[in-house]
Amino acid sequence: MVSPTTIYPVIWQEDRVLLLDQTQLPAEATLVEITRCEDMARAIQNMMVRGAPAIGVAAAYGIYLGAREIQTQEREAFLSQLEEIAQMLRQTRPTAVNLFWAIGRMLKTAYETLGSIEEIKSNLVQTAHNIQTEDLQTCQKIGDNGLSILPAEPAQLSLLTHCNTGALATAGYGTALGVIRSALREGHLARVYIDETRPRLQGAKLTAWECVQDGILATVITDSMAAHCMQQGMIDAVVVGADRIAANGDTANKIGTYTLAVVAQAHEVPFFVAAPLSTVDFDLPNSSTIPIEERDPSEIYQVGETMLCPEGVAFYNPAFDVTPAALISAIITERGAVKPSELEQFHSQQMV
Repeated sequence: MVSPTTIYPVIWQEDRVLLLDQTQLPAEATLVEITRCEDMARAIQNMMVRGAPAIGVAAAYGIYLGAREIQTQEREAFLSQLEEIAQMLRQTRPTAVNLFWAIGRMLKTAYETLGSIEEIKSNLVQTAHNIQTEDLQTCQKIGDNGLSILPAEPAQLSLLTHCNTGALATAGYGTALGVIRSALREGHLARVYIDETRPRLQGAKLTAWECVQDGILATVITDSMAAHCMQQGMIDAVVVGADRIAANGDTANKIGTYTLAVVAQAHEVPFFVAAPLSTVDFDLPNSSTIPIEERDPSEIYQVGETMLCPEGVAFYNPAFDVTPAALISAIITERGAVKPSELEQFHSQQMV
């Protein structure tokens, strides 16, 4: 059995990044070498690396890789070119707020470093390392904080999750799957049910793969089976991740999450969101202005070389949906679990 902390989607090795190519899982675990910022941007956009926290880590290294290629020794010219690199990375995945948070932190490092260009570059790579290390620690805290909010009965829970929120989606351990891992460690987990998560099947491919590596008892279901499973009393709680959370607790996550929340409420099943506080966009009062990424319709009508749909029909492929705060039982963060309505107050207290 592989320890959960041995699955890393982003690895820094000497002077390059190694990405675990998630488009090839579960068939094979392939590491892809990234040495240029443009290749990192392409890897994020093509979902070689995915999951909001992991995207943030990858983007941080992408900023450094881009900075390393800048030849000028003139500070203003360097910072101007770095802004262009940042903008290229921002455009890769518009919904995931961790992407923008990590880029902002990297730029802040560059602007606040008053030494030479080489000193700026050195501080940038150190900041990227810090972002990665901090995210791993954050996920472990999220997992443990989830234990305090999960139902106390039954003694061993059957939990349902959506998409992939594990080590593959973070720096390691995971957010929602981190909560599940912590429940397993404490003997509080019977089984995890995994939505396949159409159209890219991140649940069936990635979350199931992680569970197999860690020896977690897992059952994959189609997205349309969740209501039936709740109706039959098979699910004790739902735990999902988030790509962006508004200040009022409205949560953007992988398409299908909203449906799951509605069904959970109908069956009086607790519905939890697990995410770091960096995923909360406190500049957004609610979800009305969260950008929803639309992806290539081929994800719907084609699997590999197999065509699933007839020619002549239209397709709509939003990658995310928004779950209203009223449907969320609690948001589990690295600082503790909080009701969505208390999120802003909670954040203010943590900043004191």
